Amino acid sequence: MTNTIALIGAGAMGGAIGERLLATGNHLLVFDLDKAKVEALLAKGAAAAVSAAEAACAADCVILSLNSAAIVRRAVFGEGGVAAGAKPGTLIIDMSSIDPDATRQLAADASENGLRWVDSPLSGGAPKALTGELTLMAGGEAEDVADAHKVLRHVAANYTHMGPAGAGQTTKLINQVLCALNFMAVAEATRLAIDAGVDVLKIPQALKGGRADSAILQEYLPRFATRDYRRTGRIDNMVKDLNAAQDLARRTHTAMPLTAVCAEIHRLLTAAGLGGEDQAALMEFFQRNNDQENPT
Repeated sequence: MTNTIALIGAGAMGGAIGERLLATGNHLLVFDLDKAKVEALLAKGAAAAVSAAEAACAADCVILSLNSAAIVRRAVFGEGGVAAGAKPGTLIIDMSSIDPDATRQLAADASENGLRWVDSPLSGGAPKALTGELTLMAGGEAEDVADAHKVLRHVAANYTHMGPAGAGQTTKLINQVLCALNFMAVAEATRLAIDAGVDVLKIPQALKGGRADSAILQEYLPRFATRDYRRTGRIDNMVKDLNAAQDLARRTHTAMPLTAVCAEIHRLLTAAGLGGEDQAALMEFFQRNNDQENPT
């Protein structure tokens, strides 16, 4: 069965999701304020909408891939937003990474407008979206989450219903804490390997299958070692997620000292102008420190 899907937000992540949905036979209506991003999907077979409302009006479901809760709210409930065009009962799947409390309020407001809401943030980045191998964690009513899976199965290899609205976003924050700490550990270990004279590019194979192994080790240690900063994510987006995780930790009285240090390093890099760079650019922090410790 071919689905007609409205995609609101066609950035790096939304664009990859849209490309995969088109490749798996879905009809896609796209809206983004950046026309160049829309054009990239039009070239692959999507159709453009002049507003989020127009996209939603003709769609079986709506996928959001946006940068903040405020942007999500405007895209859905603002002038020309999804709620202005969507049919009663339309399912909105928010694949953005935003605050769980904001998500719960958005879901409640959607319900008041006769719409259904599933928060389904992701892990795996654009490369996994393109191959249909994302990991998704979903929050919402069981029936809505099951209906969302009928669409999201095209982009995801792992899909888990975590609980009511906001549970997906809470799980995403936990994911981001684990990823951020792993990125930092791998970057730091890479610096040590380089300084110690080990053949750093052999480390992923040497540690494969052991307790230190991880997807981040396998993908990113070679990138750290070779200063390969091709962008599949952004440091400033990680700052946003770590800020949200720290806010949640304060509300739940959870001590997170390692996350605090990791967040500060990410903020330092953002202040240094590297916020728009990939996580691989974390190596710059260790490189700069190494340069100061070992001046030429």
